[in-house]
Amino acid sequence: MADDARVGILGYGIGGRIFHAPLVAATPGLVPAVLVTANPERAAQARAEHPDAEVVPDADALFARAGELDLVVVTTPNRTHVPLALRAIEAGIPVVVDKPFAPTSAEAQQVVDAAKAKGVGVTVFQNRRWDSDFRTVGKVLESGRLGNVFRFESRYDRWVPKIKDNWREFGDPAEAGGLLYDLGAHIVDQALQLFGPVAQVYAEVDRRRPGAAVDDDVFVALHHANGVRSHLWSSALAGTRNPRFRVLGDQATFTKYGLDVQEPQIKAGLRPGDDGWGVEPESDAGLLGVNDDTEAVPTETGCYEAFYAQVRDALRGEADFPVDPASAVEALRVIEAAHRSGAEGRVITLGG
Repeated sequence: MADDARVGILGYGIGGRIFHAPLVAATPGLVPAVLVTANPERAAQARAEHPDAEVVPDADALFARAGELDLVVVTTPNRTHVPLALRAIEAGIPVVVDKPFAPTSAEAQQVVDAAKAKGVGVTVFQNRRWDSDFRTVGKVLESGRLGNVFRFESRYDRWVPKIKDNWREFGDPAEAGGLLYDLGAHIVDQALQLFGPVAQVYAEVDRRRPGAAVDDDVFVALHHANGVRSHLWSSALAGTRNPRFRVLGDQATFTKYGLDVQEPQIKAGLRPGDDGWGVEPESDAGLLGVNDDTEAVPTETGCYEAFYAQVRDALRGEADFPVDPASAVEALRVIEAAHRSGAEGRVITLGG
């Protein structure tokens, strides 16, 4: 692929505007070519932010230009992920699907099977694999200084006491709304990446805000096949700062506060390559050790740009796509088991 790959982005809400379009534009070899939004204000913003891209009102207009595109990004409401991904695959265009991959693992598997049958690349935007804090946890694990790890704790919280008029708050299961499908899709994916397949799932899935139609306060306990237990929390009503990660081993513990800075940086106008991009404050460095005998662990630099750089290389036939969609199918199976556990009040055992 001698020329820049032309990218069509379906959706210009938070996903398209804050993540995908800026990261595509910042990746050498990729250009945002077609942006889709029916919202006049977002369309005006898209034209201002990406003046060389064509802004069109719907998916039909994008797929009418299928022959001009090398990649399609699906960053629309969750209920539309599967039909739009299948449409891209049918058109023979490699596709990036935002998380969660699909409302159900069965539908996600349908997309994987269709892509395989058609010989079209598909990947999932699990961007928080490239978070600074998560990359630091990986480095600490690789160091071996924790000894045998037996417990992994992860919290991804927000303070959103008032329900927003947004599809993420809608109760129809087809919307795949609620925290488990939103923030939970990240923390479940991260646990699976670190510690592998899950044998059992227990969850507490609650609606705490008055009038909430979806889960807004969740706890998920995973028993991995290798014996590690992951304890994962997410809440829309967390008013104070809790540890983002705590990893317990029989030789030491690692504790990390603070959250990756790339999302607020993009909102503030920074881009990959800018001074300070992906760099957390030194005050958020994690601590590794036992009791008072601890040392600060410098936080790795976040690098969301690595996702689209690898997508570009995959389009050129020089690399695999960055996220195996099979891993997203497995994460959805865990999320489904968590919903079932929360509803039935029992441990769910996952099959092979």
